[in-house]
Amino acid sequence: ILLEDGAGEAAGFSNKDYEQVKWLSRDELLQEADILISLQPLSVVEYQRTKASCILVSMFAPYFDDSLVKEIQSIPRQAFSMDMIPRTTLAQSMDVLSSMASIAGYKAVLAAAQKLPRYLPMMITAAGSIKPAKVLVLGAGVAGLQAIATAKRLGAVVEAFDPRTAAKEEVLSLGAKFVEVEGAQEADDAGGYAVQQSEEYLEKQRLLVQEKAASADVIITTAQVRGKQAPLLVPKETVDKMNAGSVIVDLAASTGGNCELTQDGKTISHNHVYIIGDSNLAADMAMDSSFLVSNNIFNFLKVWVKEGVIDLDLSNEIIESSLVSK
Repeated sequence: ILLEDGAGEAAGFSNKDYEQVKWLSRDELLQEADILISLQPLSVVEYQRTKASCILVSMFAPYFDDSLVKEIQSIPRQAFSMDMIPRTTLAQSMDVLSSMASIAGYKAVLAAAQKLPRYLPMMITAAGSIKPAKVLVLGAGVAGLQAIATAKRLGAVVEAFDPRTAAKEEVLSLGAKFVEVEGAQEADDAGGYAVQQSEEYLEKQRLLVQEKAASADVIITTAQVRGKQAPLLVPKETVDKMNAGSVIVDLAASTGGNCELTQDGKTISHNHVYIIGDSNLAADMAMDSSFLVSNNIFNFLKVWVKEGVIDLDLSNEIIESSLVSK
């Protein structure tokens, strides 16, 4: 096992925490590794320094931008993209996207609670009773369900919307109210992402969201369509109708945002409504994020590294789907 010197320090993992590990500079590691793992992709220049036989493992996200993968193919190197592993029951233990989405959903509620100028739970005090805050979650995938569960634990009244009818039972099981809009298109192979909807459906959805948003204290948006811009769920006119002090946390900020006013990587205020644009909230919980993603990668390696030998069975769905450069 080769590790880049100091690689874990920013996440609270020091070199002394590891035994039976060979510590190298990045340049030395690039030249020695047979399998090179990095959560975020390195540059093509760095990949060119690796052995011709080196296998690369990272989050290349070719469905958003395939330019890096094309450059790797031209070097050429074999490369696996962890975000291309099929989101099936068999591959759940390797699903980095779900691991990070779960953390982001949890952290989104805490980020909203910090900005919200009122309690989330109902409070009975000698000075008077305070009503619980209302939280609206748009998108009941992994991130949305974790946001619902967290908001409920903190005592908020929670409503959730998702175009997939299968999400209704999960939302209700967490104690939230399910908001339905009729006429949604669904697809079983969407891999946990939203499906592109018709403009007629999106307009009905926006009207209902606007109605619910007017009384919501917090809106958490999580809807993303794989490889496309995030659907617009909260237009400016909806934000204008929200109460002063309300908070929107947009987890789809990096792909355009579900809120029209979202700025990726920034927290802004519009008419006294806070809008937090952050698709990388999992990075704020570096210790648990690292623990989960390292297990995801380890479980993936177990599929094709056996008794210290690389054994790539291209008939295996997990290997075939994630191998982006042959």
